[in-house]
Amino acid sequence: MVELKDLLTGGHTRRVTRWGEPVLHTPTQPVTAFDDELHSLLQDMFTTMATAEGVGLASTQVDDNRSLFVFCCPDENDEVQAGVVINPTVILPEGRARELVADEEGCLSLPGAYSPIARPDHAICRGVDQNGDPVEILGTGLLARCLQHETDHLSGIVCGDRLSSRARRKLYADHDAVAYRYPDDWPISPKKDFDPTRHA
Repeated sequence: MVELKDLLTGGHTRRVTRWGEPVLHTPTQPVTAFDDELHSLLQDMFTTMATAEGVGLASTQVDDNRSLFVFCCPDENDEVQAGVVINPTVILPEGRARELVADEEGCLSLPGAYSPIARPDHAICRGVDQNGDPVEILGTGLLARCLQHETDHLSGIVCGDRLSSRARRKLYADHDAVAYRYPDDWPISPKKDFDPTRHA
């Protein structure tokens, strides 16, 4: 039995994949083995997420095609929840219970760019944990957005796919304006504070 606390630290920082790389646009495969190799991946993902200052990270963002994500994210009460969801499904409210909130959303795989995206204000995510035991997370606030964003990744969807062409072009332009801060192997190599070519 592997405890969540054992996965939160001690991993290695991995490179975060970028939009356009095939792994980010391809649906993932179900996890069938809950072994030491999987637990090492999860540990690396928590470490990578922390290094990149993210609140969620999908397997595809570390170049793995298994259906899983990790999160460490505040809910509507600013209570930080952390966990692992493997082979997830998300249940979204319907009818009168469905209320959309358009908040700024970004992606570690297109770093430095944000755009308002409308998503339901709460979500339920079901799957299994690192040991294969059933897990259910009720997401509110930012956590609701995180659960939806990460499960999108596992279906080969990036948040830019949910934008109009105009909004997507602006998102790419915003990223391009700060892309110099993010080395190709980021966050293994840290974000740069300034562009030396602009301060010559």
